[in-house]
Amino acid sequence: QVQLVESGGGLVQPGGSLRLSCAASGSIFSIDSMGWYRQAPGQQRELVASISTGGSTNYALSVKGRFTISRDNAKNTVYLQMNSLKPEDTAVYYCNANRVWTSAINYVSNYWGKGTLVTVSS
Repeated sequence: QVQLVESGGGLVQPGGSLRLSCAASGSIFSIDSMGWYRQAPGQQRELVASISTGGSTNYALSVKGRFTISRDNAKNTVYLQMNSLKPEDTAVYYCNANRVWTSAINYVSNYWGKGTLVTVSS
């Protein structure tokens, strides 16, 4: 079994910064893609950013230039540095691990963390 545990959420003023972390633990051989999604009240969950094993990244247009995703493959950890935060960034942020290989030949498609709340408000 694989678990994802997020940390780093909280309350921040507009223009401020936060860094989210997500550590994957369990029977992990490797993880193809890791990413961050968010869900604001009354809205659908949306992709914020993702990163492949090789470091290729993908960002939502709304966060491009403000957020930076990175990962430490040796620690199975993904980070999201969020700068110039806006009130509209307020949401629960969820960590995702896609195609988690538990051996050289077996994988599970998707794991999700429980989420961490980010509130941007003065």
